[in-house]
Amino acid sequence: MKTLNYLHLDTSKVDSIVDALQQLLADYQVYYTNLRGFHWNITGHGFFTLHSKFEEMYDDVSEKVDEIAERILMLGGTPANKFSDYLQQANVQEVSGLTCGKEAVENVLNTLACLIKQERALLSVASEANDEGTVSLMSDYLKEQEKQVWMLVAWSRAACEK
Repeated sequence: MKTLNYLHLDTSKVDSIVDALQQLLADYQVYYTNLRGFHWNITGHGFFTLHSKFEEMYDDVSEKVDEIAERILMLGGTPANKFSDYLQQANVQEVSGLTCGKEAVENVLNTLACLIKQERALLSVASEANDEGTVSLMSDYLKEQEKQVWMLVAWSRAACEK
């Protein structure tokens, strides 16, 4: 018995959703690892603020990784689980040794831009397939990330004024 038998989704359209979710999973996994590195290695001005913020962010991304993987399973796919696979597929690049807060925030903003672009495309594909579960998930992510971008841009402006 397959979950899709009960979800009333067109199986011919679900494959493209699963592929897009796999891409998103790879990017989120690399993003998670980058955030952990920023949290561990950040120094200098803004340390206390950014150290806590990066921890908050990687905790959130960890939950999203799980939600994306579970959504892939619900749609009949098998989520990738090897980091070597993520690195081959991801658009988000690994970052190492970054200690400057402003540079870390710039990396986060660039990563969010990449994720937002993918999520908007996935939202469109899922909508065409009447996959409201994926649409809702992507809409929730976009709402959070748009606010996060706004806040990080505001922080960056303040950091430049000092």
